[in-house]
Amino acid sequence: MRIRWRTLTAKSWIASRWVYRLHDLERVGRPSDRAWYFAYGSNMHERVFLDRRGMRPLESRIGRLEGYRLRFNLDGRPKGKAAPANICADASAEVWGVLYQITGRDMLHLNATEGLPGGRYHPNWLNVEDANGRLVKAMTYIAEGNANDGHPSLRYLSLLREGARAHGLPEAWVRYLDSVEPAV
Repeated sequence: MRIRWRTLTAKSWIASRWVYRLHDLERVGRPSDRAWYFAYGSNMHERVFLDRRGMRPLESRIGRLEGYRLRFNLDGRPKGKAAPANICADASAEVWGVLYQITGRDMLHLNATEGLPGGRYHPNWLNVEDANGRLVKAMTYIAEGNANDGHPSLRYLSLLREGARAHGLPEAWVRYLDSVEPAV
């Protein structure tokens, strides 16, 4: 039943208004309004964002989120053998990723592919700095994670590494992703 509501919410701007209110979620003004989304996980990879999620961004840029740290503290599948990316507040850290400009209608679709409304992720609107030093308000996903980090699968980690390289993220960030140990 939950999947049907997500599908209806993603396809109907009117239905989404009520469902988003019920779940206390913020929605972009109109279907054609533009909004920024900050991807730090597998959505940085073209094969995931464009092909699997069916997104067509209007623009993309490198982004840096200050005051947050990349974590792998979620339970993936199979449990114990995969830990998807998440972020948490940490004043001394930063997370690099990709800023995508998408429409309000695309944002509904993206949310549905990430299990919203409901699900483990929660959309958060944060200020992300682009490569030119400009701050843009962007939506990103944050989940209540486990206290301890796990290890992402090699397949998942490869998506992050390849996406970071393809978008030209800083070499230090790519080296950091390369240093993350995958699950065995």
